[in-house]
Amino acid sequence: MEELIERAATDLLRAKYPIALTGAGISTESGIPDFRGPNGVWTKNPAAERRAYQTYYQFLANPRRFWEETLDLPGNLGDLAQAEPNPGHRALVTLEAMGILQCIITQNIDNLHRKAGSRRLLEYHGNTCRLRCLACGTRYERDEAALQQLKTDGKLPPLCPECGETLKSDVVFFNEPIPADVASQSETEAARCDLMLICGTSASVYPFASLPLSARRRPGVKIIEVNAEPTPLTRENISDYLLQGKTGELLPKIVAALQKRQSSRL
Repeated sequence: MEELIERAATDLLRAKYPIALTGAGISTESGIPDFRGPNGVWTKNPAAERRAYQTYYQFLANPRRFWEETLDLPGNLGDLAQAEPNPGHRALVTLEAMGILQCIITQNIDNLHRKAGSRRLLEYHGNTCRLRCLACGTRYERDEAALQQLKTDGKLPPLCPECGETLKSDVVFFNEPIPADVASQSETEAARCDLMLICGTSASVYPFASLPLSARRRPGVKIIEVNAEPTPLTRENISDYLLQGKTGELLPKIVAALQKRQSSRL
């Protein structure tokens, strides 16, 4: 493993535009369950997954009723507001501060990359702490919307201050298109990078999982996995190599190897 850590450090140092893709595996170490792992939310409750596939259509059919019925329900992932970033999140922040990592594209909706301090961040599936207008695409912090007061006053659903249309959670529901701005920016980053660091994702949920495939089509791009288990990227030789283990342990070790190299140059 030490050899692979050094190899990853070397590749990151040589890369001109490295980016990271992250998934649920980086947040499980903060106590947030994943969806499809052995102890995942959907694994334990397949009926909840089936219901989730109807959520977007229910929202579109009657936004007022949807907000009234779901506003106070607990989320599938627990109380995300109490979760804190772990060493894996913080290692990516350090890589960005070192001028190495250029962007993070995450599947996660838990806000932990923002809490950790990541700046160049694309939240592919949205953010549970935000609301988004389906008409104009403007996003707002959820706390700014005074949702409970709107419910008390019978004024749900919340409306967009910019265009007056209905707001929904920024979280991308099943069957909902990925917001055009995030999809476009993510594709641009995947087309621009010369190294992709894939952290804690099963690489099985599309269209997110198509980003490594897009990068792989270009010659010279390095794809490094940091995952607890092999993925389709591993088995189909999409990635160059796999560092198998916890992101919260391996990413800080990669950072330490990079810092050691940079200090030796001084």
